[in-house]
Amino acid sequence: MTQDKKTIFDVLVIGGGAAGLMAAGRAGELGAKVLLLEKMDSCGKKILVSGKTRCNLTNAAGLKEFLTMYGVNGSFLHNAFHSFFRPELLNFFERYGVATKEERGGRIFPVSDDARDVVKALGNYLKNCHVRLELNTKVIAVEKTKGALFAIRTEQGNYQAHAVILATGGATWPETGSTGDGYKIGSALGHKIVALKPALVPLIVEETDIVRAMQDVSLRNVRATAFRGKAREIDATLIPGINYGRGEKKIPRPPVIESRFGEMLFTHFGLAGPIILLMSLAVGEALGSGPVAILIDLKPALSRAQLRLRLQKDFDASGKKNIADILKDYLPGKMITSFVALAGIDPEKQAHQINAREKENIVELLKALRFNIKSPLPLPRAIVTAGGVSLKEIDPRTMASRLIPGLYFCGEIMDIDADTGGYNLQAAFSTGYIAGESAACYKAVPLLKGKCRNQS
Repeated sequence: MTQDKKTIFDVLVIGGGAAGLMAAGRAGELGAKVLLLEKMDSCGKKILVSGKTRCNLTNAAGLKEFLTMYGVNGSFLHNAFHSFFRPELLNFFERYGVATKEERGGRIFPVSDDARDVVKALGNYLKNCHVRLELNTKVIAVEKTKGALFAIRTEQGNYQAHAVILATGGATWPETGSTGDGYKIGSALGHKIVALKPALVPLIVEETDIVRAMQDVSLRNVRATAFRGKAREIDATLIPGINYGRGEKKIPRPPVIESRFGEMLFTHFGLAGPIILLMSLAVGEALGSGPVAILIDLKPALSRAQLRLRLQKDFDASGKKNIADILKDYLPGKMITSFVALAGIDPEKQAHQINAREKENIVELLKALRFNIKSPLPLPRAIVTAGGVSLKEIDPRTMASRLIPGLYFCGEIMDIDADTGGYNLQAAFSTGYIAGESAACYKAVPLLKGKCRNQS
C-alpha cells in the first residue's frame, strides 16, 4: 500500500505483539491518531504460542516479589507497575470478555485456556479506539526530520508521525516475527544495545550419549544445581537444600550459581524443562568466565544415609532380582540402562552380588547425576531475549527515550527479562500501556488536556 503523504499520525507504533498492541490501543483510547505497523500477516503471534498456547498473562505475586523476578533491572518497572499492574490488566481483559483464573505458582490464565481470546480482545481494543493497522509492513528505517517529525520508511511506503513507539520484541522465536529488527533501528537512532543473550532456554551438555539415551524422560521433584567448575571436580555435598536464583531471597555461596527444585526433562542434546530454563541465563553468563556443571539430585527428599538404608532393605528383600529391576522403584525405566552403566555395574547382576563400592556408586549417582554444560541453545531457540535497549537511556516514568524527544520503547526490545510465570507478559502490557499514554501526550491532542502524567 502507498501511504497518503498528507497524513501525519500523532503516534506510530512499530510491532504488533503484546506491548505494541497495548501501546497502540492506549494511545488511541486517549484520542490520538494512531497507526500500528506489523510486518507479519497478523498481530500477536508470540502471544498465541505463549504458555503452551494458553497464554500466562500475569502472576498473583505481590509487587515486591514481582519486581525481584526481573533481577537487577526490576526497579525500572516500579513506576509502570504503579500505573498499570495486574489489577488493571485483569480488569482490562474482563472488560473485553476474557475471564481469568489462577493456577499453581500464582500463574494467571484465561479461563478458556486459549491464547486466541487474548489476541482477539486486544484486536477489539484497537478497533474500538480507532487504531489504523497495516499488516505485512516491515519498517526499514526511522529518522527524525528537521521539522521534528519522524520519517518512517517501509517496503510499502513512507509514513510520518509526531511520536514513534518501538515495540518490535526481542530476537527469539523468529517465526513469530521477533527477529531483532528493533535493535537495529534503536542503534541507528543512537541508543546503546546491551548484549543480547538467550534466557529461558534449554542447555546443551557435553555428555550427549547419556542424555540421548534418556531422551524425553521427564523428572518431577528433583533438584538441579549449577556450579562453577568441571562436573567431576564438584563436591556434591555442596548441593543446597533450598532454591537459589532470581526471585529467591538468599544469595548462593560460590561455587553454586543457582539451584532449583521441580520438574525437568532430558532431550537429545541436553537438559530442558522448567527448572533448567530458570537457571539458563545465569548458566550462560557464567560460561563466559569458565566451565559450568549441573548436578541433579534425583532424590532430594532423602539423605545419603537414608538412601543407603533403603537400598540395603530392597537388596535384602529381593536378593535374586537384578539391579536393573530393583532400580525401577527409583528411576524411570528409560534412565536405568545408562544409570547402571555410569555406576559401573552389569545390569544383569543380582542384588546379593552388589558390593559396597557399587552400592555407594548408586547412592552417589542418585544424589548427584553430573553433566558438563557446553552452551545454551542459540538465541532464536530461547523463549525470551535478555539484553536490549539500555534502560539508562529510557525514562522509567514514561518509557521515553532520553536521547530523542518523541521516541518511546516498550516490551522485550528493552533490557528487561524475567523468569517464567507471567512476568514477561505483564512487563510487556504495563510498559506498552505507559508508552502509549506518554506518546499520545507528546503533542497533547485536545482530548488529553489535564490527563497527561510525567510529561516534561
